[in-house]
Amino acid sequence: MWITGFLQVPFDLPLFMGYPLRFLELMAGGAILAFGIACEVRCDSLMLAGEGFPLAISKFVKKDFGRVKMCSDTGLVCVAVVFMFCFFGHWDWKMVGVGTLFSMFYVGFMVRVFSPHIAWLDIIFIPRAERIEEVEEEREEEEIPPTSPRVITIAREYGSGGRIVGRKIAEQLGIAFYDKDIIDRTARELGYTTDFVAENEQNISNARLWELIFTDKSIPPSMNPSHDDAIFVSQSRTIRELAKASPCVIMGRLAGDILRNDKHVLRVFVESDRDFAVRQVVAKDGLTPQAAARKIETVNRGRANHAWQYTGHRWKDMDYYDLVVNTSRLGIDGAVKLIEAAASNV
Repeated sequence: MWITGFLQVPFDLPLFMGYPLRFLELMAGGAILAFGIACEVRCDSLMLAGEGFPLAISKFVKKDFGRVKMCSDTGLVCVAVVFMFCFFGHWDWKMVGVGTLFSMFYVGFMVRVFSPHIAWLDIIFIPRAERIEEVEEEREEEEIPPTSPRVITIAREYGSGGRIVGRKIAEQLGIAFYDKDIIDRTARELGYTTDFVAENEQNISNARLWELIFTDKSIPPSMNPSHDDAIFVSQSRTIRELAKASPCVIMGRLAGDILRNDKHVLRVFVESDRDFAVRQVVAKDGLTPQAAARKIETVNRGRANHAWQYTGHRWKDMDYYDLVVNTSRLGIDGAVKLIEAAASNV
């Protein structure tokens, strides 16, 4: 506090300047504090009571630490308010102020924001031997038997021709092709109509995404009653069953991530230039170029949001794919040949 004292907003500033600046300073300070707490929890070090107590609770009840932290801080503030009225008989903003009320939610929320994104710091926080042991344990628990058949998963931008590419590959290799079949099976399993599943399976709006950010991420999707989660869980189960049954091509639906531990899966991402995609959508749907461009943006945003919600990584993060092809450069047939050549080595 002494080192950063020069950053403090002067109290003699006019209210219309002072309060906004202090609030921004409070948000910055809370975010830095939350990042430190997230690192502290990640490396499982000896902690102060403010973090050690909620961490013990979160481990015992198997809930997300950030959410427990918010509940713990709120409980402490409630205790403070009770004592304030017991001993002083009135509310005193100098004892429980606006900053305290804001921070009891904000710090825990920011811990939840930072926690999924600091795994790269494990190289500093966790000894190498422990990291290797943890990875080996995860592989033993999740790895699909090496006898599973060859599978090609294709994620694609809307309008890139990815579905045509996938169908041609399946035809030329003589293997099964799964796309809308997954929708039909999911609809039968959940009792939804096929139209409902098709509309909701990869269509998370930005508003829905922000709603999900504030919900409890510690509850497994299979226990979450929302339609989106029920559809994802059902489709994940279907995709695993199809992958074990026979060689196949599976279109979209995060199949590459669902089968991430299968060594016999080739994960492909098909993309294209914007003009190429617009021409494809105009020809397919009979839209104007402007309407086609808007539809492409909407569909791709929904797919990106869907991937972020259920995998925690960006949909177009190429680190999660084995092969990326651009149909506007290679053409449909060129993309098919390239993917076939790569699949022969899986």
